[in-house]
Amino acid sequence: MRCTIDYACGNAVECALGENQIGELCSLVLRSEGVQRDCFLSVTIVSDEEMRELNRKWRGNDRPTDVLSLECERPDDPSLADGEPCELGDIVLAPDYIARQANAFGTTPRNETTLLVVHGVLHLLGYDHLEEDEARKMEAREDELVALAIGSEALGNTTLTRHRDEVGV
Repeated sequence: MRCTIDYACGNAVECALGENQIGELCSLVLRSEGVQRDCFLSVTIVSDEEMRELNRKWRGNDRPTDVLSLECERPDDPSLADGEPCELGDIVLAPDYIARQANAFGTTPRNETTLLVVHGVLHLLGYDHLEEDEARKMEAREDELVALAIGSEALGNTTLTRHRDEVGV
């Protein structure tokens, strides 16, 4: 399995994780979820205002948020031909929002960004947290994957965080 990421970072926006670290996290999640098909996905880093506009357009919420995941295809889609890469979708991160949220949760922007990249990829793979049982399953998987990422030399020291509901920062 190969994961190809189209990474874009807006002007004057700095993310707590670099492009390579985000790529490593995405690949880690896909491998850990047993994805064998080559996948493409995009990761875009945006300002709070850009995130607000995207959140309004795609979710009907006129406010910024930490992460958006916009699913396209799933690796197990039967309409994909053998060997055809999967276009997973898009993950959008708002680092300024994430930094404020990290402070509210008592963690760091790096930790929160790690969790949110994992969270975003899991959404692209079909995980959700609309129902309580789905939320517990997704959070448990997030914890496992973030704990796995801690051992990755590329990610350095990262600690587990929880992400059920946004704190409205």
